Amino acid sequence: MKRIIFVFLIVSYGLTAYNQIISGTIMDKQTKEKIVYAAAYFNGSFVGTHSDKNGYFELDISGNAYKPLTISALGYYSVTLTDITTGKPLEIYLAPKVFELKEVVINAKAKERKLRIFRENFLGTTTNALRCKILNEKDITITFENDTLKAFASKPIQIINRGLGYKATYYLDKFWYYEKRKAFLISGNMVFNEDLIADKSNSEYYKLSREQAYLGSRMHFFRALWENDLAAAGFSFKNIGQEEIQYSNIVVQPDSLKKYLKYRGMLGIYNNFNLTTSWITFLREYVFFDKRGYFDPFAVSWDGAMAKQRIADLLPYEYSIK
Repeated sequence: MKRIIFVFLIVSYGLTAYNQIISGTIMDKQTKEKIVYAAAYFNGSFVGTHSDKNGYFELDISGNAYKPLTISALGYYSVTLTDITTGKPLEIYLAPKVFELKEVVINAKAKERKLRIFRENFLGTTTNALRCKILNEKDITITFENDTLKAFASKPIQIINRGLGYKATYYLDKFWYYEKRKAFLISGNMVFNEDLIADKSNSEYYKLSREQAYLGSRMHFFRALWENDLAAAGFSFKNIGQEEIQYSNIVVQPDSLKKYLKYRGMLGIYNNFNLTTSWITFLREYVFFDKRGYFDPFAVSWDGAMAKQRIADLLPYEYSIK
């Protein structure tokens, strides 16, 4: 069974905040110079802002107080901040990206084929992926050596998704594709920039596409798990021996705002509506998740149906099915 670890949305354990506004200054780790127009945002959401000419930002974190904050900037590796208190302004340092392109940069004829591999693994191969476009592919460099394709983005990747009706920005930190094994690793952070549903000519199409992308997704699963309503949502748990697992045996709730998934071994998730199966392998003892479907992707790896969802099928945490 092939296993792919998805790091679409780099998250960690809960963000602690004592009021609703956080502020800080973003600086170059080496030179200590202020970084202008750096992005401060919550991964996978519309909530974010940019630093001013002095590297300073303020952000209202209402509704996101237990999520980590991501900081990204052109030419720098993103950082994720957790366990933040808001009593004083933050000082955030970003490390410059250094691309050591020792591999042979492929020629123009081969680049399109390699870009297709990148698109298929980055965006996916679903109907939504076919209607998704990267607007600045010229900023993506593809290299290939020893069976490994690597992609580097000199600028944040701009995406327009005409399948789901969103514009988004993806800050790519790493993309490696192992051709013989057909396996890949991707890490980065995404913020949604614009909702296109106001376009009346496509609004009904977007609503239907979003609903189809949501049902049976990882977001759908974790929201149903939070509500302890898996059966109504069409999900059930089984272990590798096909024995049913009860909610009370895998969910830990220390307080009213936080829940954790805890299990040893591989956990099967069965979708009784579309008759698909997914498997979770636990990489950490506890997996934090919340009521909007947010979870810690570093804590698990996915196999099966849910492993096929890529960037083109992701919805913002603000999405709600109506």
